[in-house]
Amino acid sequence: MTAKALALRVLRVLLVLLALGFCAYSLASQWDETVEAFERMSAPTLLGSLAAGCGGLWAWMLAWRVFVQGMGSPLPLRAAFRITAISALGKYVPGKVWALVTQIELSREHEVPAERSFSATMIAVATSMACGLAVAAATLPLTSPAAREKYWWLFLLAPVLLAMLHPKIVTWGINLVLRLARRTPLEKPVSVRATLHAIAWTLVAWALFGVHIWLLCLAVGGSGAGLPFLATGAYALAFVAGFLVFIAPGGLGAREAAMVLVLNPVLPVGAPIVAVASRVLLTVADLIGAGVAVLMGRAAARERRDRAAAAARSDTAGNAAAAPELVPDRQPTKEERA
Repeated sequence: MTAKALALRVLRVLLVLLALGFCAYSLASQWDETVEAFERMSAPTLLGSLAAGCGGLWAWMLAWRVFVQGMGSPLPLRAAFRITAISALGKYVPGKVWALVTQIELSREHEVPAERSFSATMIAVATSMACGLAVAAATLPLTSPAAREKYWWLFLLAPVLLAMLHPKIVTWGINLVLRLARRTPLEKPVSVRATLHAIAWTLVAWALFGVHIWLLCLAVGGSGAGLPFLATGAYALAFVAGFLVFIAPGGLGAREAAMVLVLNPVLPVGAPIVAVASRVLLTVADLIGAGVAVLMGRAAARERRDRAAAAARSDTAGNAAAAPELVPDRQPTKEERA
């Protein structure tokens, strides 16, 4: 292993440990609120909400994978999951750059150029934000007057951002950034088909996150035919608001404030409980994903070592079998010649 590779591995381990530390701090700082929230909810509700959150994260991973493949770097499903699950811990470190840096470095291990993984991540984030605002704009104006009054300007951004997802505009923007960074432009722009495919997975993710919030709302007394739409829009708007707060790790504070604002009219007592429970459950979902990814990485490394050992044994056996052919033929005895 080269000195550079060793340094990168050490840096990656330190970053993961730092992210785990921030995760632990986030959970500990809300411990009393978390206990109160979970006492109000049943185990099936919490497990169902956690499963929906994990499903949303999985759908986001698939959208990112579509963009990477569309740029010419097909990734196995297991590799894409490992990259996104581990790098997701970077969002708990203050600043938005750590998740991106980790994702780029992990992608290098699977022969994805840095420019390509950077571009795919930027487009995936833009797609998520645009679709999130579109979901919020489609669901909240009719279900949440408070959100309509305070965040109307975000709703106006939704059609603009969706239009900017056109491959020609995206490619121009990404290549401009790469040129400013003195990097090679994209060799293969993302196609319209790949963009629509990724948008579909992103919308699936927002729907699953909506189920995640809806189950929590039901547990604290929410009801009504419009509650699923309100819950979906509340999470979409809260996530975008949290993302715009650059310093806060994982949008801490801003996300909860936006969610409470939207849910408070229908859940005057339960809105803060839902916000806290959602934050904790999605943090647990990220930790579960990262844990599974680490175990998968170890299993893959073990398989590679086993294959290398088997290949070495096969070569040794083949050389041993071929060795007698190198011995000169034995001369027949007098009896055998007779």
